Amino acid sequence: MYKYKCLNPIAKIGLNNFSDQYTAVDNVDEAEGILVRSANMLEMDFSDTLLAVARAGAGVNNIPLDKCTQQGIVVFNTPGANANGVKEMVLAAMLIASRDIIGGTEWVKANAGDPEIAKLTEKSKKKFAGTEIFGKKLGIIGLGAIGVRVANAARQLGMEVYGYDPYLSIDAAWRLSSDVKHVTNVDDIYSKCDIITIHVPALDSTKGMINKDAIAKMKKGVILINLARDILCNEADVLSGINAGKIRKYVTDFPNPVIAGHDGCIVIPHLGASTEESEDNCAVKAVLELKDYLENGNINNSVNFPNCDMGICDKPRVAIFHKNVANMISQFTTVLGGAGMNISDMTNKSRGDYAYTLIDLEDTVTDDIVKKLSKVDGVIRVRVVRKDV
Repeated sequence: MYKYKCLNPIAKIGLNNFSDQYTAVDNVDEAEGILVRSANMLEMDFSDTLLAVARAGAGVNNIPLDKCTQQGIVVFNTPGANANGVKEMVLAAMLIASRDIIGGTEWVKANAGDPEIAKLTEKSKKKFAGTEIFGKKLGIIGLGAIGVRVANAARQLGMEVYGYDPYLSIDAAWRLSSDVKHVTNVDDIYSKCDIITIHVPALDSTKGMINKDAIAKMKKGVILINLARDILCNEADVLSGINAGKIRKYVTDFPNPVIAGHDGCIVIPHLGASTEESEDNCAVKAVLELKDYLENGNINNSVNFPNCDMGICDKPRVAIFHKNVANMISQFTTVLGGAGMNISDMTNKSRGDYAYTLIDLEDTVTDDIVKKLSKVDGVIRVRVVRKDV
């Protein structure tokens, strides 16, 4: 029986993927798997029982990745599961920034009691006139699951699309419309585009990437959209750009005292992925990732360990988390060979300073074998996926 704990409400459509071999527990220290959305785990201590954390969403800044890695706890996320919801919000952001729809509807509310509102509307509507997005140049910084969808949708709306991503994956490249202009210098986005939207992770290298220097390179009247991470924009510099007339509108869904209520800022509650469909998709994907790891030892969409998949576990299988240093595999095989154990299959994958090895055996995995493997210098954790046949 596998035990899991939900730190946030997880959509039932996702939890329904658990079989009768799974049970939810109240005590997090009993859980082998944790499902989480936004709950803050940064100060949590983890029991030796915990094997994996699955985030029903993309961002993992609420999870202590270093601590999990050092304890051999796999952290999963669900990239792409909420991408369509965010894509649609970006399209909405472009429209409400280009056409003063919000200002117009607020005007109607303010004049709702005027019996001559219909006539007054015809006289006042020019105050809310805007521009169309058709034919405009859209710059997308980051061509991941969301950025590619935005690019393709914008092309279908008749926009001229420029995309920048120095780490563009092969999969994303295949899905990207051939009409999108892939630029290799982000300055091309700044200098050419009427609307710029950002879709990159929050890293040291991306923190505050939209600052006064970047803004200085942008076209006058640019619309800037940030529905990715709040720290990507230096908002003091953004406000200066608005006040100077350089930035026409700044649209974000990260409210804070700096920008909330400021003229030129359209600040939305954090709704980018808050759709029923996105929450369902994330829940399903998180549960399936967690199940595959608990039952088979397979890792897919981990943010702290390499992806590694050996299919259905139908033989004794051991999983080893270890430092990515030389001679580890030979030490594992020496331990197993010395115990007279025959290896039927083995896979080793690395990611930065860490590596993950899955080994299928012809013999039962004993406690003594686990102890010997655990003593190999550089091993972080040894987990028995399946003890015997």
